[in-house]
Amino acid sequence: MYIANPIYDIVFKYLMEDERIARTILSALLQEDVVAVETRANEYDNISRDSLSIFRIDFGATIRNNDGSERLILIELQKTWAPTETLRFRQYLGAQYADKRNILRVDNRDYGLPMVTVYLLGHKVGDIEEPVLYVRRQPQDYNGKPVTKGLPDPFVESLTHDSIIVQIPRLHGQVNNRLEKVLSVFDQNRKDGDGHVLKFEDTYYEDDQDMQPIVRRLLSAASDAEMRHKMNVEDEYFSTIEEQDTAIMQQRKTIAEQKARLTEQKAQLNEQKAQLAASIRLLLRSGMSADQIAENLNVDVDFVQRQK
Repeated sequence: MYIANPIYDIVFKYLMEDERIARTILSALLQEDVVAVETRANEYDNISRDSLSIFRIDFGATIRNNDGSERLILIELQKTWAPTETLRFRQYLGAQYADKRNILRVDNRDYGLPMVTVYLLGHKVGDIEEPVLYVRRQPQDYNGKPVTKGLPDPFVESLTHDSIIVQIPRLHGQVNNRLEKVLSVFDQNRKDGDGHVLKFEDTYYEDDQDMQPIVRRLLSAASDAEMRHKMNVEDEYFSTIEEQDTAIMQQRKTIAEQKARLTEQKAQLNEQKAQLAASIRLLLRSGMSADQIAENLNVDVDFVQRQK
């Protein structure tokens, strides 16, 4: 079977608009029981933009705890397949902290909703080999001893957050746990043809009731002519961006090389100047006049005078 490639913004948006699918994916990522999901104000596809933007969806998620109680958290999910995007993650994060809609009232006081940020990256992060990286908070005292009493606390939860980083290129088709199975629909090693679709065996997900809705929705997207057209638009858009990035990188390389040559030339001039000054001092000590030295060496007499 051929399913639409969710690395594309238009496909990912279509996928996450389904509430059940969103719960399945977020539950796997958080390793918790997400029982309800509410999509909040979004920044969707960037196809019509003149500059790059991160595809972002914000969720209000209700999580059922082990004791049966429930809590509400904010999930900021951001996806990009361009490394140049990562500098903008901080901007969106700051916007979430400042958004008055993300307020939780506890004991007649206002706090920020607990937040988890999820980054789905279409590129690798340095030399980190783990396909999924959990960056979790660990409250500690001065001596590095874990602090648990009084936690979680709404004040602490308002100002700190956990993060989940998914490196899609490092999925490599391995399925060793629930999350890797859910994320397998992003495995770019399965790209076919122009990369708009991913190829799987028909029976690959038949034993998983939660994966079936994901597969059906991506199958539907793969056969949608309008969806395929928009994927072509994304290809053209990012191809243009990549060409621009390549040109900029080449310009930066040229500038750096020019600066290096100028630095080398400056060093050589300084060395020549130092050698000239040393020669002048030797000639001065031999009794030759400043005027004679200036004439013989073709230098300014004032320069000779300064070497005395």
